[in-house]
Amino acid sequence: MTIEQARRRHAELAEEIRRHDHLYYVAAQPEISDYAYDQLTKELLQLEEQHPELVTPDSPSQRVGGRPLEGFVSVTHGVPMMSLDNTYSPDEVREFVQRLARLLPGEALSFVVEPKVDGVAVNLRYEEGLLVCGATRGDGVKGDDITANLKTIRSIPLRLRGGPDGVSRRLEIRGEVYMTRAGFERMNRGREEAGEERFANPRNATAGTLKQLDSRLVAQRPLEMICYGVGWVEGGAPVPETQQELLIWLASLGCRTPERHWHCGTVEEVLQALEELDAIRGGFAYETDGAVIKLDRRALRERAGATSKAPRWAIAYKYAPEQAETKLVAISIQVGRTGALTPVAELTPVLLSGTTVTRATLHNEEDMRRKDIRLGDLVVIEKAGEIIPAVVRVRTDLRTGAERAFAFPTECPECGSKVVRATADDSEQQVVWRCPNPDCPAQVRGRILHWCSRGAMDIEGGGEVLVGQLVAKGLVQDVADLYRLKLEEVMGLERMGEKSAQNFLAAIQESRGRDLWRLLFGLGILHVGAGVAKSLARAFATLEDLAAASMAQWTQVEDVGEVIARSLERWFADPRNRKLIDRLRQAGLNFASGTHQASQTPGVLAGRILVLTGTLPTLSREAATARIEAAGGKVSGSVSRKTHYVVAGDDAGSKLEKAKTLGVPVIDEAELLRLLSGQP
Repeated sequence: MTIEQARRRHAELAEEIRRHDHLYYVAAQPEISDYAYDQLTKELLQLEEQHPELVTPDSPSQRVGGRPLEGFVSVTHGVPMMSLDNTYSPDEVREFVQRLARLLPGEALSFVVEPKVDGVAVNLRYEEGLLVCGATRGDGVKGDDITANLKTIRSIPLRLRGGPDGVSRRLEIRGEVYMTRAGFERMNRGREEAGEERFANPRNATAGTLKQLDSRLVAQRPLEMICYGVGWVEGGAPVPETQQELLIWLASLGCRTPERHWHCGTVEEVLQALEELDAIRGGFAYETDGAVIKLDRRALRERAGATSKAPRWAIAYKYAPEQAETKLVAISIQVGRTGALTPVAELTPVLLSGTTVTRATLHNEEDMRRKDIRLGDLVVIEKAGEIIPAVVRVRTDLRTGAERAFAFPTECPECGSKVVRATADDSEQQVVWRCPNPDCPAQVRGRILHWCSRGAMDIEGGGEVLVGQLVAKGLVQDVADLYRLKLEEVMGLERMGEKSAQNFLAAIQESRGRDLWRLLFGLGILHVGAGVAKSLARAFATLEDLAAASMAQWTQVEDVGEVIARSLERWFADPRNRKLIDRLRQAGLNFASGTHQASQTPGVLAGRILVLTGTLPTLSREAATARIEAAGGKVSGSVSRKTHYVVAGDDAGSKLEKAKTLGVPVIDEAELLRLLSGQP
């Protein structure tokens, strides 16, 4: 096959696969079998392997995911992604409509009611019909660039239908990424079979999946997207003037839109639509947490305006949480990594909001006493925010006299230590009982699980089952022990073959180089979350500098107040913790901050905007970003006329081409290092 023949065949295959993707994932009208579809995909991948130059950003091959990223870069939305105000009653809906009538006197108002998908809001940016960037909402102004992950979702078009002449030159499409109920249950069954912890609910699973750095893993998760709006629009075909027409237009571009929406001319029609949606939403493939009521005409939206946080022309209507009655058969006590004892209700299984609930939180002893919860009670449960099951009240009117009060334990159920209340200088309420024994197996497991978690030291394989075995067999008593594990020790554990053991030890080895903020967060210092850890790492160059600082110096750091400073003081004063730091240093862990910002002088890249593309010879994406930010520069995810430099490595993509088109200077890693050193 000549290159021209290959090019024509590749174009035919790509178009055919896109058509079948739309039929299957958007229109729900598949025409061919899975086998036939796989054969088309296999032929396309073989062609691209033989002719790499045929690979395009919108090729179906981009759905399978590429090599892992070092980290996410921040991108600015063309139009801010505002959140919605919530309302919970018909009277509040009437007030919403009346406010708009006062803002828009004399106008005939109409509304569109749509399901509120319980997922993760994202922004898709298309240029000339091609998907160039996808981002999370973030703070509404900026979000994380998760383009590689979003490309794996087959209901998201990589190229809008109709060609570049049929759509705006630059267009932001907004929507919600979600995980189907069936896909969520199927994925959780697979995790249980693999000995991994179940995800709590579809929304959390979706959010966690979209923040994965390895898009190949994302491609294996059952994610979909529903589109419902637009943001930034520039040039090309005009965008419809009403929400109802917009939904039809988005569908014509190849986007999946809500399967039902209601056009309403009066507030009574809006309320009727809310009732109809509530009656059918349980049959949707995804979870919903309410409805969205939007002013139909876009021109009137601009006149209505917005507050600092939310538009005045739209509102979210939240349905009353679904409740269920079931029997409380037992109460178990969970011991967390800080020693806190949390009571958990063990329930007769009951269906609630589409999932089977067997356990619910009881918060603490005081809450149990206030609700007068007893063993054997018939209790009413609901999902708080339709996510976390909780016991809301007891059916005391149905008591038989056989119910028994629960005696909160005076000893830790894990290690037998006498439990104590939270100390007076703790910011937590003193209703919390704690196990004071730092060697309690539950606390040890909790600390190690936290250390291994993706947000901390990101040690793949360090899940609940494996960590439980390591602690039970005495192989690991603190996080420093992880770095002394031997292959034969890990292989001796249940369900751990040689390959799995090698992968786990390789992940431990890789974690030695994690940045200081991850190590700080991983240590589990009370009140030091990921955000505070990042602030501390920007303020102090090394762990030694942080440990030697005073209360006054700590409280000068952004996000650090007296409570956190006292917690740091207690933690670093504890001999056990000082010994742990010494052992981690001996194990070769990185104690330096890659994000440290010296405050006394402006950085050499102050005010400069840089874009990273491709693979650099020695610097990871995360390390390059950290060094640029430490020098006062800003790393952007997209190239524009405001970009000062594009730093290009191997396999640089469309960002490099755009830089050349706009005349933006392109530099390599060596030139970046010269800039960082202050050389012209």
